[in-house]
Amino acid sequence: MNTAKKRIKRIAEDFYLVLILIFLYAPILTMMVLSFNNSKSRTQWGGFTLKWYGQMFESATIMDALGNTLLIAFVSALVATIIGTAASIAINNMKRVPRSIVMGITNIPMLNADIVTGISLMLAFIAFGISLGFKTILIAHITFNIPYVILSVMPKLKQTSKSTYEAAMDLGASPIYAFFKVVFPDILPGVLSGFLLAFTMSLDDFIITHFTKGAGINTLSTLIYSEVRRGIRPSMYSLSTVIFLVVLILLLITNFVPNKKKEEK
Repeated sequence: MNTAKKRIKRIAEDFYLVLILIFLYAPILTMMVLSFNNSKSRTQWGGFTLKWYGQMFESATIMDALGNTLLIAFVSALVATIIGTAASIAINNMKRVPRSIVMGITNIPMLNADIVTGISLMLAFIAFGISLGFKTILIAHITFNIPYVILSVMPKLKQTSKSTYEAAMDLGASPIYAFFKVVFPDILPGVLSGFLLAFTMSLDDFIITHFTKGAGINTLSTLIYSEVRRGIRPSMYSLSTVIFLVVLILLLITNFVPNKKKEEK
């Protein structure tokens, strides 16, 4: 009797999991299939083709948006990683109560709704007389990426031993030399994870970018939104597929590379 109940429970759990995966990924798989459809129809298969991908790469508008997206994602992730790592070190050296307060404040942007963050940043730029454009998108992305870097680096800092750093100092090493030789190698997996996570978040962002971009500049997400409003073109399926695959690969790297290094140790 117990065996039958366990079997039924397992089947129900597996069915529930499969149902969730279908709801989550069936629309994405449909879009990916349509990106290879020779017909513009969304209900009729016209044969396999790569011409929509060719049109995507031939489009100057899409390539400009792709260049803006990659540049903003890389620069914002790099700057956020530097600032976030430095902030993590400072927070880690605080006493318990101030550290808890600062970490709570740091986590607010991650819990806050993107639309609230986007509108707040837009109003701040307008209040300070900063014209909306490339630089405002970059500043906005750096701002919302920093908490994710701190979240990735802090656990690694907590695992490091201060005694090794102090021992290096006692042996005559300068603070900077001791940090890069003793502390930095230990927190490097967290720093890399923070960079990749920040890059992914920037690459995938739409709402904050939409409110801070101004006129005359587009990223891939805002370009897709503006194109879809006029009518869905098959090249948009191709572009969306490429974005999904890039984000998926980055997330896999972010999750599996640190675990692999941990197992090797």
